[in-house]
Amino acid sequence: MRHHGGIAYREAGQPDAPVALLLHGYPESSHMWRGVISSVAAAGWRALAPDLPGFGDSPADGPGTWERQVEAVDRLHSGLGLGPVALIVHDWGGLIGLRWACDHPEKVAALVISSTGFFPDGKWHGMARALRTEGTGEELLANMSRDALGEVLRQASPSMDDESVDEYWKAFSDPDNRRGQLELYRSGDFEKLQPYEGRLASLGVPTLVLWGENDPFAPVAGARRLHDEIPDSELVVIDGAGHFVVEDDPERYGAELERFLSGVAGG
Repeated sequence: MRHHGGIAYREAGQPDAPVALLLHGYPESSHMWRGVISSVAAAGWRALAPDLPGFGDSPADGPGTWERQVEAVDRLHSGLGLGPVALIVHDWGGLIGLRWACDHPEKVAALVISSTGFFPDGKWHGMARALRTEGTGEELLANMSRDALGEVLRQASPSMDDESVDEYWKAFSDPDNRRGQLELYRSGDFEKLQPYEGRLASLGVPTLVLWGENDPFAPVAGARRLHDEIPDSELVVIDGAGHFVVEDDPERYGAELERFLSGVAGG
């Protein structure tokens, strides 16, 4: 792991190659990309995967709001002097990264979108609604143990191993990180995306929508909606994979990344 401005990140590929920026979801970290960053490098890109503040090895940098996380992405991008990037996003990394992309269209060369949404009429799933509820969210996090987190993660992705659970437990490891989770979800009002309607389409960059077939949190209908909204985008649905699609089938996910990125100018 390397560090810049309080943000930890892992990387792969040649240092002078164009950059692919990989943003993880909740409650994960850059560890989720461990099995696919070599595929990004093989496509001719330098993979750079940060731990967002309050996750993995990056300390919380409160408040942990949606807006603050978008700012963190831009600080990292500017601080490392990155040029236009291929932005690869999953789950909350999508809500954060796609908002950043629309705010800074000149900084994005391509998109890979997985297991997320970017719709003003979006609806939160059960655990998210609990975290957004005063009192209920605090109680949920206070009672969360490492073993309980493991059970939750393995229900969604049976292939989740002990090392991964340990890495994702870091998001619960201290009060600042837990507070940041509540701030993130409680700032996650989908109507904030109203001004962004049509903006992904107007980016005009090569786009791959890469989804797990059996995603209960971000159903594949959302993938089809993104595909319909973004002109000339490509949709690939990975059979048998769920929400944690990169954990479920890293070989297929990595192969699709390598194929797509190999065809994007700059890689």
